[in-house]
Amino acid sequence: MPTYTALTTLADKNAAETMAMMLENMNPEPYGVGVFEIEDGSGLFEVGGYFLEQPDDIALTLIATSTDAKPFVVSKVPDKDWVAEVRRELAPIRAGRFFLYGSHDADKVPADCVPLLIEAAMAFGTGHHGTTQGCLTALDTIANNGFVPKSVADIGCGTAVLAMGAAKLWTVPIIASDIDEVATDTALANLACNDLTGRIKVVTCAGFDHPDVRKQVPYDLILANILKGPLIELAPDMGISCSSWGYVILSGILNEQADAVSESYQSNGFKEVDRLVIGEWSTLILQKN
Repeated sequence: MPTYTALTTLADKNAAETMAMMLENMNPEPYGVGVFEIEDGSGLFEVGGYFLEQPDDIALTLIATSTDAKPFVVSKVPDKDWVAEVRRELAPIRAGRFFLYGSHDADKVPADCVPLLIEAAMAFGTGHHGTTQGCLTALDTIANNGFVPKSVADIGCGTAVLAMGAAKLWTVPIIASDIDEVATDTALANLACNDLTGRIKVVTCAGFDHPDVRKQVPYDLILANILKGPLIELAPDMGISCSSWGYVILSGILNEQADAVSESYQSNGFKEVDRLVIGEWSTLILQKN
């Protein structure tokens, strides 16, 4: 069965969230609605609805007009086995000592690596994105320099690939949090696939806003592969939650955004000690002064 997407952009976050609620009340109703900040410096938000039937053009026009958004662009998406397609596209990736692969590539895992199994069907970061590769390479770098944390937090964990990388390096308390319950369910499934069940505590919350996250403060290592805006908003909490001489590893940052993120953390007690660039993405390694 084909599906349909209806996408538009607008500049106001509150209006974008209002639009998303209006989309959810459409008939036929969408099976999914999303609001995403476009990370190109434009300040725009993309709002998307995903439908199993042709959406009502009149209703979409009224929603766009009422929120001063651009007209929706409706597209028909052909029926396709997307997991099989992704498997063909995603080759195994080496990031420092880490080797990320899907089960269809299990025969390609080399002996001299730390393997991390991430299935193509799992959303929220397969490890093939430059930001995830950068974070894992940064993990490898600080480990090679002799750093051994007493505790680790993965904030905005997605698949928990970074938390799993840390668990493969060190036997210490590790907690992973994400605001999206689908992400935390995915994280738990990934832990089971990698024989790490029970090694990492997974919770659903925004940032550090959970009793299990707060009670372990301060952390010697905090990982956050999110986006520029949330990273800057988290900088004060990171300053409070990171131990003296502890590290934070940050990504989800376009190269042109890296200076702004770094400066916000320097204002909260950190110094930048390294910056990794993979394609258009930067990963920052910062240390608490």
